[in-house]
Amino acid sequence: RRNGGIVSVKTEPTTDLVERVAAAIRSHNIETIVVDRAGEVRDLVLGMIPEGSEVHTGKSKTLEDVGLYGPLIEGGRYEAIRTKTSAMDRATQGREIRKLSAAPDFELGSVAAVTEDGTLVAASATGSQLGPYAMGAGRLILVVGSQKIVPDLDAAFRRIREVVFPWENAQVNAKLGVDTILEKVLLIFGEWSAGRTTVVLVREPVGI
Repeated sequence: RRNGGIVSVKTEPTTDLVERVAAAIRSHNIETIVVDRAGEVRDLVLGMIPEGSEVHTGKSKTLEDVGLYGPLIEGGRYEAIRTKTSAMDRATQGREIRKLSAAPDFELGSVAAVTEDGTLVAASATGSQLGPYAMGAGRLILVVGSQKIVPDLDAAFRRIREVVFPWENAQVNAKLGVDTILEKVLLIFGEWSAGRTTVVLVREPVGI
């Protein structure tokens, strides 16, 4: 069901809508693969990443939902930047941490919304993933549940305010006892370098 252009978390859009959005994303020089179920994503994505590659990802519910977060961070198959930087001292190694996080071989994550004309909308408190999304990463792989499809940018920003941010804030508050804040947004209208960005669009709702 759509409320003011926002697809609820439990909604699975029609086949026609998903295919139209996939075609729109492809028209912006972004490879787009449509899969039916979350269970198809893990092996598909892992097959795109050569063993030993530098891999960076933030804490992503979408990647957790599709079973990717563990293999990327803990499996030992890849050089996990997050694991490396977590063991570093931010006070004395802050510059090294920023450099490692900014330009990995592969950046994996998701977005807050995707419009029907194929614009990808990412939101962040710190912006740590937005630099690699925009240019820093050698390859960018985004897993996107179809419930994130919205008609336009106005609806995308409503979805961030009304769906994504409240959930993220509740998670941070429960874990740290503080509120989060939305500071930075990235709009990906298209990709300059062919083959750099891949979107895996999942018909089944995954993530927030």
